[in-house]
Amino acid sequence: MPKIKHIAISTQDVEKTAKFYIEVFGMKEIARVDSPGATGYYLSDGDLNLAILNFKNDQVAGVERGKGYSGIHHIGFQVESLEAIAEKLAEAGSPLRDDINEALGVGQGRRHGGNVEVKYRGPDGVILDVSETGWVGTSGLGD
Repeated sequence: MPKIKHIAISTQDVEKTAKFYIEVFGMKEIARVDSPGATGYYLSDGDLNLAILNFKNDQVAGVERGKGYSGIHHIGFQVESLEAIAEKLAEAGSPLRDDINEALGVGQGRRHGGNVEVKYRGPDGVILDVSETGWVGTSGLGD
């Protein structure tokens, strides 16, 4: 069964936002992010990865939100099979977000590092991130 293992928050002040989740909820800093697409932090409670990100361009953020957006950006599900979930997402009318996948240099069968594997559009425009490998600081599917 797929499990939510990752939530990404887009913010204009990564330091302030990360500090809030660390101090208030006791989350641990797992890594810092400084990629061509975003800067920020990966935090974890031991089961879930919380990304605090400031996107560097609209293509990586997704043009409907853009790099200036602040709020929950996407939700990541760890799955047993990218192929099986791709079929279910297609049946449910959730298309690939090729624009974001291409901007990040990711997509099914061509993972180039990082945690993201494939992004889709979910209901209400929510961006969904699916991964077989999971995210840093999270427990596995069987845990």
